[in-house]
Amino acid sequence: MDTTAGRLVYRDATDTDVDGIVALIESAYRGDSSRAGWTTEADILQGQRTDPQGVRDVVKSPDSRLLTVERDGRIVACCQLEHRGKHAYFGMFAVSPALQGEGLGRTIIAEAERQARETWAATEMHMTVISVREDLIAWYERRGYRRTGKMTPFPYGDERFGLPLRDDLRFELLVKPLV
Repeated sequence: MDTTAGRLVYRDATDTDVDGIVALIESAYRGDSSRAGWTTEADILQGQRTDPQGVRDVVKSPDSRLLTVERDGRIVACCQLEHRGKHAYFGMFAVSPALQGEGLGRTIIAEAERQARETWAATEMHMTVISVREDLIAWYERRGYRRTGKMTPFPYGDERFGLPLRDDLRFELLVKPLV
């Protein structure tokens, strides 16, 4: 990570952050702006990745936190943490495309795991990743996550999740022990 830039500040998102977080998530995954980073889904999905109501629901949920990461007063990343009994769910992860490749994602996921352990005594972190995203899955595997082979269907027909450009999309559950 670039040590000349300002330090990272972690905080829970508020209602006033919703529009900025939606813009961040969209820029990291959809459209031409997402191609500046490596997490783009622009070749497999069009349309939206999330919407203000989806982000607001996470912000308001008593079992979730939307961890917002700022650098120099600007939101540069975010992730959802949801308490699910003995495990936590990690989702809605986005890093500004202009900052991808600096090690920021690795730093943020480690902090999210630490917070899940300390806040909820979570013993595992779970996430789902689109199964055709081999590069992204490999990145998570290097962080200690393992593929489970457990698949759930992609919500075809629900435009809140995007407009698929292929007919083979599914979500795979990845799991990492936190103990």
